[in-house]
Amino acid sequence: MSDVNRIKKELKECSKDALMEKEVVWASLVSEANLLEWIGKLKGPVGTPYEGGVFIVDISLPSDYPFVPPKMKFRTRVWHPNVSSQSGAICLDILKNEWSPALTIRTALISLQALLSAPEPDDPQDAEVAKQYKDQQQAFQQKAKFWTETYAVESKCEADTIAEMVEMGFPEEQCRNALKAAAGNKEAAVAALIGDI
Repeated sequence: MSDVNRIKKELKECSKDALMEKEVVWASLVSEANLLEWIGKLKGPVGTPYEGGVFIVDISLPSDYPFVPPKMKFRTRVWHPNVSSQSGAICLDILKNEWSPALTIRTALISLQALLSAPEPDDPQDAEVAKQYKDQQQAFQQKAKFWTETYAVESKCEADTIAEMVEMGFPEEQCRNALKAAAGNKEAAVAALIGDI
């Protein structure tokens, strides 16, 4: 059985981080009704082709968390040797056999951010990306940067619209999803959110 008090404490730590501009990782619940489904976000590391991007990670806590590692995968598409370019699956030792109950969701997200800075092409999740990383470094850098700009950079206009919707009292992730479903139409997105209440 999962440790509810620990999960709530971790959630408080991760969501507190979101309030600090300098923070590089943060997380929140997908729904207030389920403590085991989270959404994580991490900033692309400075000096990498991921700089300027914000990457969304789906986080699922098993019922025996923290004794079993969380399941994490990138929702945002990312061109990286240790992340599947198709499914977002992640190859990272602390999410498998190197997990310890002393680790937290926050430390796992920080480790993901570190992985973006220091790929491990000899232990890849995506062989095609790893091959390009090893054999054509410049092409890899260009494609990784292009994917970051295409999938992980929110336009200023979209960010402002989401901020306005959050001020109305809706959770950020629901605003983002509703706006996407409404093809960027704020009024339609708000109407959809109101209909869901």
